[in-house]
Amino acid sequence: MATPLSDPSLSPLRTIAVVGLGTMGTGIAEVLARAGREVVGIDISEAQAAKAVAALEAATARAVERGRLTGQERADLLARIRTSTDLRAAADADLVIEVAPESYEIKHQIFRELDGIVRPETILATGTNALSVTRLAADSARPERVIGLHFFNPAPAMKLVEVVSSVLTAPTAVTAVTNLALDLGKEPVAVGDRPGFVADGLLFGYLNQAAAMYEAKYASREDIDAAMRLGCGLPMGPLALLDLIGVDTARTVLEAMYAESHDRLHAPAPILKQLSEAGLTGRKSGRGFYTYEAPGSATVVRDVLTPSESSAQVPGREVRSVGVAGSGTMASGIAEVFAKAGYEVVLAARSEEKAQTAKSRIGKSLSRSVDKGRMTAEAAAQTLDRITAAGSYEAFADVDLAVEAVAEDLEIKRQLFQALDKVCKPGAVLATTTSSLPVVACARATSRPQDVIGMHFFNPAPAMKLVEVVRTVLTAEDVHATVREVCGRIRKHAVDCGDRAGFIVNALLFPYLNNAIKMVQEHYASLDDIDAAMKLGGGYPMGPFELLDVVGLDVSLAIEKVLHREFRDPGLAPAPLLEHLVAAGCLGRKTGRGFREYARR
Repeated sequence: MATPLSDPSLSPLRTIAVVGLGTMGTGIAEVLARAGREVVGIDISEAQAAKAVAALEAATARAVERGRLTGQERADLLARIRTSTDLRAAADADLVIEVAPESYEIKHQIFRELDGIVRPETILATGTNALSVTRLAADSARPERVIGLHFFNPAPAMKLVEVVSSVLTAPTAVTAVTNLALDLGKEPVAVGDRPGFVADGLLFGYLNQAAAMYEAKYASREDIDAAMRLGCGLPMGPLALLDLIGVDTARTVLEAMYAESHDRLHAPAPILKQLSEAGLTGRKSGRGFYTYEAPGSATVVRDVLTPSESSAQVPGREVRSVGVAGSGTMASGIAEVFAKAGYEVVLAARSEEKAQTAKSRIGKSLSRSVDKGRMTAEAAAQTLDRITAAGSYEAFADVDLAVEAVAEDLEIKRQLFQALDKVCKPGAVLATTTSSLPVVACARATSRPQDVIGMHFFNPAPAMKLVEVVRTVLTAEDVHATVREVCGRIRKHAVDCGDRAGFIVNALLFPYLNNAIKMVQEHYASLDDIDAAMKLGGGYPMGPFELLDVVGLDVSLAIEKVLHREFRDPGLAPAPLLEHLVAAGCLGRKTGRGFREYARR
């Protein structure tokens, strides 16, 4: 029978072996040595071991230059690390962390050899993010001491560590490894054994959908990446992130996820296989979705797919004045954006009172900008003077561009476009700000569908840089050119996409949010752990449940339903938990309760 694990408080993990000295293994070795642990770095390649030592010397030298380490602390840190090409060097380790390639065969071989080398009480940890910890443990002579310890890249900077238990893992091993993670200054999240765990389980489904979107030629790689950075505040776009992670690695993770879930959202997009088998694995090979200066470089260089800056474009129509229809937050924000850019703006609502209320909201917003030093009082006054409040859409008679920002209800929007068709002069561009409804349905409500286009602003419009420019099959080229030119003048980043549910951002964002809800529904992880995992492991500005409560659960459910109805994919069906909360009136912050409870204002 296996020897029980000793009390971790009596036997702290002081000497730790790291097997596999690639980028991740080297980073983990640095983290451990910084925390005062004795580290044995092991790699079958002498050249790789030497490369790891050189990387550690360079990283710690930079830390000294930046005042994060003293010279003596650096010398002590490096003295705590020794390297070897022989697994037997791990004989005295209290913990072994393997960070070998994502292959059962390789990892099984390492674990079998370690069984005959390490002490009975030594804990064996796998750094896998795609393979089954349970399967690795079952092949070990003492499965109760096998655990998953998933660091994120770069290990010295990323705070999250996922501590993965199998059904065989002893609680004392979990406690010991969790305490170590805390001692390293990391934030451990306890999860069960399933492919991708929490962070990658949510992240890779999203990355896969972005790859499929690009493969379908729905949007360019640059527009997909810009949309997710500017629309969601993500540190990197999904295709650039796939290149960083490695296209082949992403394919491996997704295949493992799909084998368990059988969810089509996890079935690797064919382009991942094509790129992998062509050796176009991302930054490490010098080419993936993008082309890089050299293998291992982060510098993107132009290639045949790079948009030409001087591409001939149909000239747009002249726009001097803009009409904004609506009286809500979005309408006020859009009117403010146009007025700041120097356009004469007519802000029209169903009554004079509603229009004046919307204009006064803009006045308050401009006053806040003055208070924060973002604009002068004179500029704020001039901006407000450019806005005319009107209680009827008849005031749009002379505008060159009419932008509707009314309720997200197709019948209401269709009625408005019928009205705009009668009121607006010939040649005026008619734009809808819908985030989920078909733009072509608004276009068909008019006698001039060629003049209708989508301009999806993000909330709050004055702050958010992104505008999704949505062309229907009927939109005229010069109308598209007009809106692109206007976006430049109002200092927004325009991305092009076709007229289908969710456009770019919502089509990628909401399946990710839905999958997070499913994790909670299945009792796989808690709200807090999932939010922490995505913020700390993915660099997201908000966790999925924080974001859902801000957006509104009713709004989220409506978008999920639209996506499911359009794409007919079972994986896009709204999570029942989301439907139950909406039915119960728990809509998020606006009602004081959603996934969490909030103090009423």
